[in-house]
Amino acid sequence: MTVWRLVIREICHRKLSFLMGVLSVTTAVACLVGAQTLLRADRVITGHVLEQKQSQVAQAIAAREEAVKQAGADLEDAMRKHMLGLGFNILILPKEQSRSELLLNGMTATMPESYVDKLGQSDIVTVNHLLPSVTRRVLWPEQDREVILIGTRGEVPIQHRELKKPLLAEVAEGRMVVGYEIGKDPGLKVGDTVTFQKQEFTISAIHPERGSTDDVTVWINLRQAQELLGMQNLINAILALECDCAGDRISAIRAEIEAILPGIQVIEKYSQALARAEARTKAKEVAESALEQEQESGQATILREEQGRRQLEQQHAGFAAVMVPLVLVGSAVTIFLLALANARERTEEIGILRAIGLKSRQIMLVFLSKATVIGCVGALLGIGLGFWVGWSLGGLSGDRLVSPQLFISGDLMFTIATAPVLAIVLTGIASWIPALLAARQDPALVLQGA
Repeated sequence: MTVWRLVIREICHRKLSFLMGVLSVTTAVACLVGAQTLLRADRVITGHVLEQKQSQVAQAIAAREEAVKQAGADLEDAMRKHMLGLGFNILILPKEQSRSELLLNGMTATMPESYVDKLGQSDIVTVNHLLPSVTRRVLWPEQDREVILIGTRGEVPIQHRELKKPLLAEVAEGRMVVGYEIGKDPGLKVGDTVTFQKQEFTISAIHPERGSTDDVTVWINLRQAQELLGMQNLINAILALECDCAGDRISAIRAEIEAILPGIQVIEKYSQALARAEARTKAKEVAESALEQEQESGQATILREEQGRRQLEQQHAGFAAVMVPLVLVGSAVTIFLLALANARERTEEIGILRAIGLKSRQIMLVFLSKATVIGCVGALLGIGLGFWVGWSLGGLSGDRLVSPQLFISGDLMFTIATAPVLAIVLTGIASWIPALLAARQDPALVLQGA
């Protein structure tokens, strides 16, 4: 009778013992494979969750960037429109114009009107909205009062730029715009006809109170003002609006304009220029702050998610570090006890087998072969059961897209591949002593005792 036939007959005769051995090995292998599957599933899901969270944060930041960009543009546009209300903040004057005289008595020096056309035809980039004007403090004899007379024409476009909406509307010939005080005292209203130095004008607008020299100013067409003042083809100043320049703005403006018009001087109205610069800076800061907050919030969300997942991984790893060795030891002890009990139950049978010629080595081989079968069957069942349990507990049920990633690192595949070897070694070691005790029995003593 062959060894394997004896093993098969032993298994068939003692089914309960065999099933208990298989169950013990299955439990040990399932615990090992399940723990490795669960740990690997944790890492895969962590990567998947973080990837999704990063994608969501990136989308949120992109949406915020677009919203901030739009809000920043809207805010900057609103600020720009508000700041435009401050008016021109760059004065281009003749070199001969004394600043003291300018502050005390207004503009007195003149320069050719063609200067403004020369600027408009140049490649100037530091200013916008060029407006030529003449300005004089004169007597309005018909009203018996002194006023500031300003003659303007339409803004001169800078040819290499797109047309911009003018800051100051052109005053047509025969029309007059008056300040608040001038319109208030005689009770003028829009549409009235007035006489100014023997010329008739129709009131086209009356400005609201501004609290500045504008309240005692009248605006008429530049050509008519030049004729009244005897300043044909001459102007006192060119008004301009600085561009959105960074750094030392006025130095750049002066350098560029003086290179085009050598015989002039450039003055910046500081308070207006400062207000514009602060408004632009504020708009930029608001937009950048909103984006920075969104980015910080997104990074904090990712960090919290990552910390939560890492904590879960550590909990599972700690549990597996305790559970797996305990189950392996428990399985080995169970197999040892089963094998020992089997060896004692089969004492008479072993004596008969020895008496009919089986050697100790063959008896021992029967026990170890049975342990090998138990190890192989238990390992196969344990691998399937453990993978399924780890898959389910790891939250991968039904997720076919994530499952291939379980085997990328090779750790799980190595565990599955080595599980049968580990099971056979485990059952072999646990069965070795009982097999050795059974093989060393003296058949004469066994049969004599029987």
